[in-house]
Amino acid sequence: MEEAKIDREAMGRLAKALAFIYSPDHPTTVALEAAAKSGAEHDIKKARTLFLRLKPGDRRAAMAMLAG
Repeated sequence: MEEAKIDREAMGRLAKALAFIYSPDHPTTVALEAAAKSGAEHDIKKARTLFLRLKPGDRRAAMAMLAG
């Protein structure tokens, strides 16, 4: 099964949602912003890893903010 890809624009919006939930200087927020700006594979991988380490409820809240 292929993993879903999140485009750079979505990563930027996700970073804004996490800045609201946590703070603008939270490591996951910073990593998502860097991935959105650079688009580099290593930045994307780091941001994804940090995002998956968040509490499930926080991940769902951030994704819900993207959908809304």
